[in-house]
Amino acid sequence: MTHVAFFEPRIPGNTGSAIRLAAATGSTLHLIEPLGFDLSEPKLRRAGLDYHDLAHVVVHPDLEAFLASAPDARVFAFTTHATSRHSDVEYRADDILLFGPEPTGLPPEVLAHPRITAQVRIPMLAGRRSLNLSNAAAIAAYEAWRQRDFDGVR
Repeated sequence: MTHVAFFEPRIPGNTGSAIRLAAATGSTLHLIEPLGFDLSEPKLRRAGLDYHDLAHVVVHPDLEAFLASAPDARVFAFTTHATSRHSDVEYRADDILLFGPEPTGLPPEVLAHPRITAQVRIPMLAGRRSLNLSNAAAIAAYEAWRQRDFDGVR
């Protein structure tokens, strides 16, 4: 299944929603430290409801440790600055969808990392800054899963 990765997330509610996303889609949610919250925070627990036990969540101490955990995976960095659309990618089951922290997005050094396969964006109307992090992750994860004909669903 697809891997959704949050680089240094700061808002517990977004991560809680991503935990629900991971449970619903069978994706693995990777959280790259430092986190802007404690994983036991009530807001995170509330947003994730009772899905925490159904989701696969892995915490990594930094970007390099995360990337080392998936040496052969393609990494798609989501940024509003990209010219390619997320829907133009032909996703594979082991791909990584990498998202930056709220409200800044991925920093330039991450976007320029040699392991980044491509930078992609989710289309929006002109003049809009960005989507909510968990909403963007859901759009991307479902597109990747749709392209694989929702594998794992009966």
